[in-house]
Amino acid sequence: MDWGLKNRLSRIIQPDTGRTVMLAVDHGYFLGPTSGLQVIARTVRPLIPYADSLMLTRGALRTSVPADVDIPIVLRVSGGTSILRDDLSNEDITTSMKEAMKLNACAVAISIFVGSVHEKETLTNLAKLVSEGEDCGMPVLAVTAVGREMTRDAQYLSLCCRIAAEMGAHLVKTYYCDDFEKVVETCPVPVVIAGGKKTPEKDALKLAHDAVKHGAVGVDMGRNIFQSDNPVGMIKAVRAIVHDNTAVDRAYGLYRESAKG
Repeated sequence: MDWGLKNRLSRIIQPDTGRTVMLAVDHGYFLGPTSGLQVIARTVRPLIPYADSLMLTRGALRTSVPADVDIPIVLRVSGGTSILRDDLSNEDITTSMKEAMKLNACAVAISIFVGSVHEKETLTNLAKLVSEGEDCGMPVLAVTAVGREMTRDAQYLSLCCRIAAEMGAHLVKTYYCDDFEKVVETCPVPVVIAGGKKTPEKDALKLAHDAVKHGAVGVDMGRNIFQSDNPVGMIKAVRAIVHDNTAVDRAYGLYRESAKG
């Protein structure tokens, strides 16, 4: 792994803790103006000081994040379908590696759909992206997207994560599940967990706690932060869990205290 690639990864995964809090706000690429992200800049700007990196599309980056803000960018570079389609797996690469470099990204992100009708296309797109990334020192995050018919269990998620790593992904984003430590053990690259759909704040904090306890290097959380009644308080609480090993009840207390303030 060359210096540039290592340097970019070290900006995402904090060297002092070996963990990361990624803020995912890329949902609009297939959901449009979803709740909490109707005006991207209004949502994102108060949260940036508490995130280790920001995951979003090139359009959102250009229009909604000031160029003088020092926040590592994980650039979503796959897409091509919307929520109006039954099959979200029919994705392609939508942003070039050259543009990712011009935008000063620290990593690029692409979804893979293992077990779907478009499995081969998404996996070969990942492989191509990794090859391009290796040429210019750009890490690739593989997002193990799950179709409606797929079960989020350790056997399936281990399969997805291992294939992503074998294809050369430098990081993998997946879901938390029972026996999650087996998913981490069989994946030779760092794993971050997705927050998924909005859940009660304490449940989301427990998810983050259990994930890092069982081997994840952090979270890539979106809706459970920006759809919270107090997004800033929520990301502070998540950060306390991930970087300071704060207990769930204490982190939830921090969230509630921030909400009162």
